[in-house]
Amino acid sequence: MKLVILAGGYGSRLGEITSIVPKPMVEIGGKPILWHIMKIYSHYGIKDFVICLGYKSHLIKDYFLHYKERTNDFTVHCGDGTVEFHTQHDEQEWKVTLVDTGLDALKGARLKKVEKYLDEGINLLTYGDGLANINIDELINYHLNKRKLVTISGVHPPARFGELIEEGGILKSFEEKSQTSQGLINGGYMVFERELLDYLTEDDNCDLEYGTFERLAEMDKIAVYKHEGLWTCMDNERDLGQLINMWKKDKAFWKVW
Repeated sequence: MKLVILAGGYGSRLGEITSIVPKPMVEIGGKPILWHIMKIYSHYGIKDFVICLGYKSHLIKDYFLHYKERTNDFTVHCGDGTVEFHTQHDEQEWKVTLVDTGLDALKGARLKKVEKYLDEGINLLTYGDGLANINIDELINYHLNKRKLVTISGVHPPARFGELIEEGGILKSFEEKSQTSQGLINGGYMVFERELLDYLTEDDNCDLEYGTFERLAEMDKIAVYKHEGLWTCMDNERDLGQLINMWKKDKAFWKVW
């Protein structure tokens, strides 16, 4: 079972940050958000990753190509150029396949372009900007029990501007980081049967949610796993600031490892 991570978008709403690095490489606590997502899945034994690249793909490739040097202490023997490593990172079992799926391809096209790298049966799929304290084992079991083509995780989005709790016109509390109590959105963290790929093409205009998922929903082929825990995404600079602050204060709810 492999995890496909969609990491090719521009992330333009993050402003000047993504003129330097692609959105999945924006750091929280000194590590790219992409790494945080992979650590969530790795905690549940998912350690084989396929990353769909696009915008500034060379920076993501470089990060993993030199992962050992980036994450360990070492000594360089300048005479003969040999390197002596003194520590070992915790991701020894990770296998990361990096695939350039095009600069402007939509999500469906990106997924179709990595078809040859996927396992038979079920695989996993998520976005490169969403964090959650979701139980991946329960998600997979839910998918197996529902026997649908795709299972998406329905999440409660965080309140963008805080939530006012009032009684009789009197403010009782102000929840700055609350999750909205009603309505679900697709938070990523999906499970899919390989058959899904039959509904996709490599045409860059092939989308996933719009078009493909709409058709599959009409055919009752999509299940929804309701995640009642916490979820957030790094959509803009304000979101990034909140994520960094949570990490610094040891309140990173997605840190399940």
